[in-house]
Amino acid sequence: MSTPTPTGNRLSFAAFATLLLIALMMGTNHVAARFAFEHGVDVATAVTTRSGGTALVLAFLLWQQKVQITLTRQHKRGLLAIGALIGVQSLCIYSAVARIPVALALLAFNSYPLWTAMWARLIYQHRPDRLLLRAMPVILVGLGLALDVLGAASGLGAQGQWAVIGTGVAFALAAAITFGLALVLIQHETVGVDGRVRTLSTMTCVLVLGLVVVGTQGGFHLPNTPAGWWGLGGLMVLYGTAFTIMFTLLPRLGVVGNSAIMNVEPIFALVLAWWLLGQTIAPIQVVGGLVVVATVIALGLRKQ
Repeated sequence: MSTPTPTGNRLSFAAFATLLLIALMMGTNHVAARFAFEHGVDVATAVTTRSGGTALVLAFLLWQQKVQITLTRQHKRGLLAIGALIGVQSLCIYSAVARIPVALALLAFNSYPLWTAMWARLIYQHRPDRLLLRAMPVILVGLGLALDVLGAASGLGAQGQWAVIGTGVAFALAAAITFGLALVLIQHETVGVDGRVRTLSTMTCVLVLGLVVVGTQGGFHLPNTPAGWWGLGGLMVLYGTAFTIMFTLLPRLGVVGNSAIMNVEPIFALVLAWWLLGQTIAPIQVVGGLVVVATVIALGLRKQ
């Protein structure tokens, strides 16, 4: 995954509204995925169909726009590594969504700025800025409240709570860790690569990885009810549409930085999951989620 190149210094109303629309579609995509998982679809099938559909759309756009593809050896190595990482990230985040409430999975995933800073320090010796260091404990406290790590809100106690959410949270954090590394590699190993080319390469790698996993699990696991088909179709359409908008419209609107406004996705997912899936979390968990989202958005909007 990557972000459009900014073309301006101020976020217009049209760009702001478009970012919110993308966040809404991404949040709805994960809710649709949960519908699919509850009606016969497995994670590998969801990832493969989603990535395949998006890759086809992006390939058509590149062909229509006659985009020239010129890659160095460094670019090719970087794109392959990024594609593999995003493939793992995709499998992990959907595995989390299949096991715990959608909003909690996305909130745990939203810890990726911390992992991005860690990878940048380990690989490229980049020191995190002071604002990020100050934000780290805030994100961790908010995440602790959102996940109800002590089991106070659920009444299960810490051991009981982690027995329920532990595996899902582990998958969400694994998604955040791999996504953070992918972001670092995108910044340093694919300089000069067209964002559309980078995304097509990534989606193609994810598709291949998904097909491998599907093959090891005995083939595709398709929906067994109409609701499952709606879920599978919804996640394909929503994800593909969001990415198409992201890489065709946003660059023209002039989007600043890394489009941090899209980090409101867990909030949209929380509301949609409550409305469509009946998933609820305690008020203190909502407060923790808002802390995480607000802090991540503040990091994304900080001056670079």
